[in-house]
Order: sequence, then C-alpha cells, then structure tokens
Amino acid sequence: MSARYPIISVTGSSGAGTTSVKRTFEQIFRREGINAAYIEGDAFHRYDRDEMRQVMADEEAKGNHHFSHFGASANLLEELENVFATYSARGTAKTRHYVHDEAEAALYGSPPGVFTEWKPLQAHSDLLFYEGLHGAVVTEKVNIARHADLKIGVVPVINLEWIQKIHRDRADRGYTTEAVMDTILRRMPDYTRYICPQFTETDINFQRVPTVDTSNPFVARWIPTADESMVIIRFAKPTGIDFPYLHSMIRDSFMSRANSIVIPGNKLDLAMQLILTPFILQLVERRRRLTHGRKFDERASESF
Repeated sequence: MSARYPIISVTGSSGAGTTSVKRTFEQIFRREGINAAYIEGDAFHRYDRDEMRQVMADEEAKGNHHFSHFGASANLLEELENVFATYSARGTAKTRHYVHDEAEAALYGSPPGVFTEWKPLQAHSDLLFYEGLHGAVVTEKVNIARHADLKIGVVPVINLEWIQKIHRDRADRGYTTEAVMDTILRRMPDYTRYICPQFTETDINFQRVPTVDTSNPFVARWIPTADESMVIIRFAKPTGIDFPYLHSMIRDSFMSRANSIVIPGNKLDLAMQLILTPFILQLVERRRRLTHGRKFDERASESF
C-alpha cells in the first residue's frame, strides 16, 4: 500500500462483471479529473492462446484435467505482484495487453490470441487501476492483496455468474454451451482455491443475486436483468460508512447485516458512484498532499 502511489484493484471470476465495474470507475475518473493508469489481469497469463491449448493438452495427457487460467501455474503472479510493488514505490511499472479479438487486433496491431510487447505505464498517473482474476490473491509465494489500497470484489451468485459467462462466450467468442461447461468444470478446483479466497481480502464486495429462477444456468435463455436482481454490498470495515445517507439516496435499500446493505439491481451504478467516489477522492487527495508537500520541500531546500 502506498499513499503517494495508490492502487485500486477490482477482482472477480470470468463472467462476474468486472468489466462493467471498470466502466463505472472510468466515469468517476473522468468526472473528477483523475489520471489513472490501467493494467489488465489477462496481461499476466503465462501462455498465449495457442500455447495454452498445447499446455492444457499436455496436462490432460498427464492426468491433470483441471489446468486453468484461474490457477497459479497458468499465470505470472510473481510478476503481477512486482508490478504492484514497483508502482507503490515509484509510480511506474511495465505491462502489456492480451489481444482478445479482431477489434483489439486493430487497436494494438497484433493478431488475436497473443500478447503485445511489455511497455511502461503512462507517466504521471494519479493511481493504478487493476481489473482481472487475481487482484487480491494470496498464496504461499505471493501476496498481491497487501499492495492494493482499495480492493473491490465483484461476486454474483455462482449460477448467475455461469449464465453471464455462457452468454458472453457464446456471443463474443463463438463457443458452444458444451465448450463453456467444460471450461467451468475444468476451472472449479482453481476457482475454490484461488478465486473465492480473495473475497475475504477485499474491502467491498458487490454480489448480484437474481430474483428469478436460475436453477439450471446451462439452459437459461437470457441473463436476468438488473430489474430482476438485488445487489448485496458488503463492507469489510463498515466504520465510517454513512448507511443512513445511502438509504436516503437509494430507494428500497435495506440493511441485511451490520456491514451489508441490499439495493435493487437497477441502482447498482448509483450505489457505486455514491460509495466509491469518496474512497477514490480520499486516495487522490492524500497523494496530492504528499506530492505537493515534497515539491515544496524541494523548492525550499534549493533556496538555501
């Protein structure tokens, strides 16, 4: 953690909705004039698309049917922690992009399924924003959670998460339902070992719960809408959270526990704006005070 170079980490499983949460953060950054540097969790996969297919086949031949992107061995977790640590110390680091599709291929000038070259983050950023699978992971070898100043978990109930993943992968990536089901089953051990434990490390969790039947996610014809959902917002440290204010601003919200508020699903963006903006401004203001104080000290020393 670093007051001078803060880090915000949004973490969640594939299909959880972290990209939508990222867009809300981007709105806040634009509105408040905050210059954020971005890194993506997919950039720290160990293998590109073709390499991953080959490694998975090799692991299958050895009897390992659960090798997945969720696990430590398929990712550069030590390098990711080093990026967090380097940014916390110096406000700079290197990253790259994983090219998912043709649209990104046109943007980055590399074919789908490969990584771009490692390049420095943009200079003079106010904070670092991470979005991906492992933003708060803790293992015997790494502790990425300790470096982030604000950790957000995006955790829909698992049947909803699966429905979102199935529909996304079929629509955007051309996968069959059976192929997505195979992926879900292959990832399950790593899901329980690496993904779920992160949500005890996060500062705030947003968990969407559908209010319609999702008992068989593999035949669901559509994703439950925001109007068909509730969202549970859990604070690891509720001290200082103005729950009466949130109640007054978010109609039909209620407290389910002393550290949790439940809101209608269609009020999620509003709730995130109300909750996250003060946290972000606090981080940035603390950074600016320290930065301006250092510049003042440097000018003062030069005058002697």
